[in-house]
Amino acid sequence: MPKQVTAVLSVALLSAAALAACGSDGGNDRSADQITVWTEENLADRMGAQQWIVDEFTRRTGIKVKLVGVGEDQFSQTITAAAAADDLPDVIGALPLASVRELEANDLLDTETPGKVVDQLGRGSFSRRALELDSSGGKLLAVPSDGWAQLILYRKDLFQKAGLQPPDTYERLEAAAAKLNTGGVAGITLAIAPKDSFTAQSFEHVALANGCQLVDSSGNVALDSPQCVKAFEFYAKLAKNYSVKGKQDVDSTRATYFSGKAAMTIWSSFILDELAGLRNDALPSCAECRDDPQWLARNTGVVTALKGPDGQAPAQYGEIVSWVITRDAAKNSAARFVAYLMNEGYQRWIGMAPEGKFPTRETFAAGWNKLPAGVDTKKPLAEVYPSEVLEALRRSPDTFARWGIPQGQGKLVGAIMGELPVPRALSGIVEGSLTPQAAAAQAKANVETIKRGIRQ
Repeated sequence: MPKQVTAVLSVALLSAAALAACGSDGGNDRSADQITVWTEENLADRMGAQQWIVDEFTRRTGIKVKLVGVGEDQFSQTITAAAAADDLPDVIGALPLASVRELEANDLLDTETPGKVVDQLGRGSFSRRALELDSSGGKLLAVPSDGWAQLILYRKDLFQKAGLQPPDTYERLEAAAAKLNTGGVAGITLAIAPKDSFTAQSFEHVALANGCQLVDSSGNVALDSPQCVKAFEFYAKLAKNYSVKGKQDVDSTRATYFSGKAAMTIWSSFILDELAGLRNDALPSCAECRDDPQWLARNTGVVTALKGPDGQAPAQYGEIVSWVITRDAAKNSAARFVAYLMNEGYQRWIGMAPEGKFPTRETFAAGWNKLPAGVDTKKPLAEVYPSEVLEALRRSPDTFARWGIPQGQGKLVGAIMGELPVPRALSGIVEGSLTPQAAAAQAKANVETIKRGIRQ
């Protein structure tokens, strides 16, 4: 364990003790010796890792914890049923931003305790952007735990040979896609499947770069703005002219890049362990990879934030997952648990999948790249990727942006990810049935319909 982490842990015991005095006044504090914790990290191996953290917490504090795994796709209906039965859990972990806002909209959150937890742990030790994304009306809704990033991956060897710069702007991205789209290699492999949420995430990454927002500051749907029309046009042009034909999705884009048949792709950071040959069911298959499973990883560059011609600053789609404390929680015990997980248990938490758990607590960032990543083979990311790549990844939460979250429209964000109006519009451009302007107008109209159906 790194020395700086050990130093933080010694402070954590004092913090936990202090937090015992910063929960509720006891009038709404349920049985303090046992709490229920839901987690969306519900895969078997990750449940095992969390149970270890829970057992250690109980051993140190005497507070028993009932750990319950909940699937992300079942969360809304499960929390609704629990609220109706007056049986909310005390704590919920690994919640995406849209789910945090959904709980806020339904008045299910304790919005006082998270700020106290963060203050006790040291507000300055957290990513400022992560705190902003979890805040509303000056209050912290949740404690940001970690994040994963959408990335542009590109073949450094092909770029160097062609004299191209890293694809960190619309102009450079399109120039590279056009120049490298030759000799049986696509310039880029890009998701365009209309029923795939990965298409929505990939487009949002590109759209944010150009200043395109889902809604304006008043909550009005803004997908027909000039910035959004440009983003629709740009993304569809890449997909139509320089990507693999057909309705590419999350699996086919990865497979194409892994086979060496594309010079670029947009994918999440969860690809990093697979790209390094650490997962047997998703191994790189390029010709050079057969003798050297890490060849593609060594020859891949990473761009985090992208900038469009109308964007004020580089931006990047990323997900922050958080811990929330519910309105009816045993607040003192819940606060102590979250503080423990974010300190003594934090290294084991992010170690479950370091390629998709960038630390939001900067105090722990130095040790993150040394945590073993992978599934069938375990290896620290630092042994595969150069330090400048890992440093860019570590800092990426500071450039995360998201549609609708800052405007308080998290529930709408969750709803459109279920119905996917934007991927449908994009697909129409690529197929030739819609112009970019018509696609933007169609997407706006469909999102407005979804918005009217949401209980505000």
